[in-house]
Amino acid sequence: MKFTKIGVTTAVGLGLGLAVLTTASLPATATPDSGTAGVAANSAFGVQNNVLAAGLEQSPVAYGQLPLANPHGGVSHYGYNTANGGPLTQDAKEAFKTEPDKNVYLVFGAKHYLFQGHEGGPQGYVTRIDLDEKDLTKRVTLIADTRSDGAAVPTFDGITWDPFTHQLLLAAEATAPKGGVFGITLDDKGDPVDGKIVPLPALGSGGYEGIQNDSAGNVWLVEDIGGAKKAGGKVPNSYVYRFTPTKAGDLSTGTLQALQVNRADGSPVTAKQLADNPSDQFVTDLHSYGASFNTTWVTITTGANNSATAAAAAAGATPFKRPENGVFRPGTNFGEFYFTETGDTDKGSTLPGAFGGVFRLSQSSPTAQTGKLSPAFLGDLEHTGLDNIQFASKDKLMVVEDAGDSLHAQRDALDSGYLLDLAGKGKKAPEALRWLAEGRDASATYDHNTSPGYNDGDNEITGIHVSNGDPTAAGILGAQTPQMMGGDWRTFWTQQHGDNVTWELHTAAAADSHGDDRHDGKNDRD
Repeated sequence: MKFTKIGVTTAVGLGLGLAVLTTASLPATATPDSGTAGVAANSAFGVQNNVLAAGLEQSPVAYGQLPLANPHGGVSHYGYNTANGGPLTQDAKEAFKTEPDKNVYLVFGAKHYLFQGHEGGPQGYVTRIDLDEKDLTKRVTLIADTRSDGAAVPTFDGITWDPFTHQLLLAAEATAPKGGVFGITLDDKGDPVDGKIVPLPALGSGGYEGIQNDSAGNVWLVEDIGGAKKAGGKVPNSYVYRFTPTKAGDLSTGTLQALQVNRADGSPVTAKQLADNPSDQFVTDLHSYGASFNTTWVTITTGANNSATAAAAAAGATPFKRPENGVFRPGTNFGEFYFTETGDTDKGSTLPGAFGGVFRLSQSSPTAQTGKLSPAFLGDLEHTGLDNIQFASKDKLMVVEDAGDSLHAQRDALDSGYLLDLAGKGKKAPEALRWLAEGRDASATYDHNTSPGYNDGDNEITGIHVSNGDPTAAGILGAQTPQMMGGDWRTFWTQQHGDNVTWELHTAAAADSHGDDRHDGKNDRD
């Protein structure tokens, strides 16, 4: 099959696969003084190609200009909404770029699908990529773009598959009452049951981004709302939540809780305390290797506008500096939950915790009311804006950046993807290998320099996803130990903004052995 796209960048990848990467196997572009090895980050100047670590290749499975098989109004292409009549080209009146975001890979029968919600443009919608379809005019299908209650459809960021309700769950990252969680029911063939986006108000409304199921049928939510600016940075303002349904498989009612972190004396760390003093010693201690804090889940009651954010603050839950996404560690029976903290995304920030990190919440079970919170990886100027997160194996955690245009320029480096080795005891920084130095395609470069202002400049790494596609409860992320790019496991990521390309990662050996039958690899670029 021919898979051609003008302006799509290709990657560099030779040698060993990611699963066996070590510092010794990586090229001389390593920067051991910063604790990072691998390829060098791309400079934030002009058009840049993506660069992958040795042994990795990528091939596109969809891109922005790909037309939908069933367009509806302005929802016409995978990565473009043409409601404004704008062209799909670099133009002062170009169409809205819809920014396909997180990925969910599911296998229904013999069909292999990749689902995404769309974060940009005038409204959100949900698409499905048929990874087996060779006809590009039929490859991407519009799953839903209409709410069941007739209200406006929000843009979507997070997405996960809930095997208990048989729904795609989508998170709308917006302040209450516009944010929250929405569901789309699929049948056993992976088709939408009624094509409607159903609001799930019991889960509250807030700047939800990360969304993840556990084995007990609970839904975990990670919120991303930037805090107020203070001297030296921003105030922590976002929470980690857990929703427990009253009845398994029914998200219409249940209990919403927020995570509370306790000081050494047992008192809670609250939003008011951190707003009054964003340099509170707790923030410094939290961002120190070897630290550990007791945690408690506090039940919250949302008010008239269903604001989970306000309710969490009122209940004494503990805010963080823009936590964004979370995932359970394989082999822990859903007893370890890791979440990212983006930080201030500003080189000039001097407050403690300004560069974020990755945190580990350890509990005896996913339903436990208490636990321990500790840092797994602490950010710095080179590794910050940490966002999407995914386990590649039991001990190897993939974390990618969304540092933003301003910080790209400040540090002269575009976003990167890192592989963290968590095999250590957590008292020092884990080894971080840069497996991806994201580039900037021509479309994103145009938007960065001269766009009309409604399409984001620079590309963003999002949707890092490792899954074998199992749609049952046994396939919830964290239930099985991934074998990245081995067996039935497949790996995807999206280069958001610009050309809006979704890529599949694979090894050169896999591309050679599968050809068009699975990865649509080398032959697609012939």
